[in-house]
Amino acid sequence: MAFDLDMIKKVYDRYSTRVDAARKATGKHLTLTEKILYAHLSEGEAKQAFGRGVDYVDFAPDRVAMQDATAQMALLQFMQAGRPKVAVPSTVHCDHLIQAKVGAAEDLSTAKDVNKEVYDFLSSVSDKYGLGFWKPGAGIIHQVVLENYAFPGGMMIGTDSHTPNAGGLGMIAIGVGGADACDVMAGLPWELKFPKLIGVKLTGKLSGWTSAKDVILKVAGILTVKGGTGAIVDDASRPGVGSQAASAIDLQCGAPTCRSCVPHIQLDGAVIGDGDGRAAVAGDREAKAINRRAAEDVAEHGDGN
Repeated sequence: MAFDLDMIKKVYDRYSTRVDAARKATGKHLTLTEKILYAHLSEGEAKQAFGRGVDYVDFAPDRVAMQDATAQMALLQFMQAGRPKVAVPSTVHCDHLIQAKVGAAEDLSTAKDVNKEVYDFLSSVSDKYGLGFWKPGAGIIHQVVLENYAFPGGMMIGTDSHTPNAGGLGMIAIGVGGADACDVMAGLPWELKFPKLIGVKLTGKLSGWTSAKDVILKVAGILTVKGGTGAIVDDASRPGVGSQAASAIDLQCGAPTCRSCVPHIQLDGAVIGDGDGRAAVAGDREAKAINRRAAEDVAEHGDGN
């Protein structure tokens, strides 16, 4: 089920224009990560190039997601903003306050009883201000987001450390605090130091005894704990990652909780915008052209500088 389809169409409608403006402003080809970042500038089309890890930039994320523990303060703050509705599509997911002790049914029943006041508050506030509400037992936040809200080329923030999981579908997804979520829901720009990029290219194929988790643990070990701070992992692997299913790719993206992970997935069909501004799926020829351009961009600028 596709949620917020109109919002997604608007993102794609302006995407090409903003990327072209970014190329002109920077004077170079762009990696996938840079395209998404420049396409989500709060000011609109790029008028200047930004230094990675240097310049502070105002962004306009497409959506916000919050888990039940962090959503409480974020929504209390938002209620003081004086807005009748949230400015961007936003959701609350009741999963973190459920403690695993006995079994699924028993633990869920206990959580509903112990956290009733919290759940009632989140539900009523969501209903009043137009947020999506995922009740206790409806699913884990990062998996629900991946299956229902993530889309290629989008940008979202979430008050959960595994928000980067949405990168499995080629989305920049960044974990934040409640204050940042409140600002975006209130329609304010989201200020962030322009991320550094870490280029990763894996070669070959996974052997029969390895999994996506082995891959990301190895990469994380190479980067170290602080190695990904302030950076986005721009994964240009093919076929090392290209041979994996989306479920495996999102596992890798969800592990480095510093920022996000944007895989360059080999496309069988690419989402594009047609002349009428409608989302469409490109055929093999168009998809191959997109793959070729992405490979050229990464080859020239995806070296991790």
